[in-house]
Amino acid sequence: MPANITAVAHFVPPDVFPNSYFESRLDTSDEWIRTRTGIKERRFLLEGATSDLIVPAAKECLEQRGLTPEDIDCVIVCTVTPDNMFPSTAATVQRKLGLTKAWGFDLSAACSGFLYGLMTGAALVESKQVRRVLVCGADKMSSILNPDDRSTFILFGDGAGVVLIEHSEDNNIGIKDSILKMDGKGGDFLYMKSGGSANPPSHETVDNKEHYAVQDGQTVFKSAVVGMADVSAEIMEKNNLTADDITWLVPHQANLRIIDATARRMGLSPDKVMINIDRYGNTTAGTIPICLSELWQQGKLKYGDGVILASFGAGYTWGSIYLRWGMK
Repeated sequence: MPANITAVAHFVPPDVFPNSYFESRLDTSDEWIRTRTGIKERRFLLEGATSDLIVPAAKECLEQRGLTPEDIDCVIVCTVTPDNMFPSTAATVQRKLGLTKAWGFDLSAACSGFLYGLMTGAALVESKQVRRVLVCGADKMSSILNPDDRSTFILFGDGAGVVLIEHSEDNNIGIKDSILKMDGKGGDFLYMKSGGSANPPSHETVDNKEHYAVQDGQTVFKSAVVGMADVSAEIMEKNNLTADDITWLVPHQANLRIIDATARRMGLSPDKVMINIDRYGNTTAGTIPICLSELWQQGKLKYGDGVILASFGAGYTWGSIYLRWGMK
C-alpha cells in the first residue's frame, strides 16, 4: 500500500512586508527585487518561533481528517530555524498539540527539507512502523537574516506547511518515486558561519554578525538552475512521463527565473506551474507544502492528478518527487 497525503494545510504570519519596506533601508528598489526574483512581498513573524507557525497548520490537518492528537504516531519537523538547538522543535510541537502518542525528530536539509521529510515519513508509513505521520516544513527565516545584507534580507519570508501521510488502499495514487541528492561541496556558498559546534557562540561571533545566513547568490543561482531542472527532467524520464501526464509542477519558491527554467526543461506550460513567491518570498522548507495547501484550497488539485515536487537548497541538497494526488 503506497503512502499518501491525506491532509494539507499552511500558515503564514499576518504581517506583510512589501518591497517598498526595504527601499529606505537598503540600496535596492521594488523594480530591482521583482525583476530579479519575482518577489513582491513576504511575511515576517514578529512574535513567536517556528513551532508557532507549525501548530495552526497541523491543527487544520487534524480537523480535515476528523482526527484527535492521539491519532498521530510521528511528527517530523523540517527546518533550519528550530525553536532551540535542543530539545527538537518536533518535541515542542508534540507538546503544544498534545500528540501524546507520537515520537518524532527534526530534519535539516534547508530548502529541500520538506522533500527529504516527505520521503522519510512515507518510508515509515510504507514499512508499517507508523500509521500516521505529520510532516511539517517550516522556517522563521527572519530570525537568521542580517537586515543590512541586501543579498539575503529581501529574499526570505516566514511560513509553514504541514501534510498528513497515511496508507492508501488505492495503488494508483500516492507517492510514486523520488530522486534525492546532496553535494557537500556546496556548503561554502550558502551557510550560517557560527552557532554550531564548529564555531560556538561567543561575544566575537555575535559582534562579527556570524549568526546570520550568508549566500553567494550568483553561484547558488547557477547551481540551482541546473540542479532543479535536471532532477525534474530525470524523474520524468525515469517514470516515462510526458508533459501531458503532469497536472502540476510544485517547485521550491526561491527565484522565479529558476522556476521558469525548470518548467521549460520539463516541457511544461506556465499554467501547470504553481507560483506564490510573489506573495511569500522564500520560506525555505515551507515553500512546497504551502504551495500544495493553496492549490488544494483553491480546488486546483483533483484526485489522481500527476504532481512533481522539485527543490534545491543549501548543502547543496536537491531533489524531485513524483506523486499522484490522493485527496478527494
